[in-house]
Amino acid sequence: MRSRETDANVMAALKAMAERQDAAERELSALRQTVKDLETRLAEASGLRGTDKQAPGSELTAAEAEVAAGEKSDAIAGETMAVIAAAATAFAGENVRLRSVSMLPTAQEAVSAWSQQGRAVVQTSHNLRSR
Repeated sequence: MRSRETDANVMAALKAMAERQDAAERELSALRQTVKDLETRLAEASGLRGTDKQAPGSELTAAEAEVAAGEKSDAIAGETMAVIAAAATAFAGENVRLRSVSMLPTAQEAVSAWSQQGRAVVQTSHNLRSR
C-alpha cells in the first residue's frame, strides 16, 4: 500500500512530465512555423511564387550543373547562400552576416600522398613518454 506522500510525488512527477511535453510540443510547433516561413522566403527570393512551378531545389543551379558535369567550381550559388544565411539566422535568433562560404574538398581531393605524409610527420613528432 502506497502512502499519500508517495502518491503526491508520483502525481507531481507526472504533472512535471506533462508540462515538459507541452513545452516540447510548443517548441516543435514554433520550429515548424519557422521552417515554413523560411521556405516561403526562399520561394519568394528565387521567384517561385506560383503553385504550378517546380519546387525549390528540384532544378540544378549553375554551380551544381558545373559540378555535375565534372568541372570544378569554387562559386556558390546565390540561392545556396540565401539558404545558409536563413538557417544561420534561424539558429542564432538574430540577423547574421556571412563573411565567407566555401566548398570543402571531397574525400578523393583531400587525400594525397603529400597530405598523408605531412599528417604522419606531425603525428609522429610528438614526444610521448611511456609510463
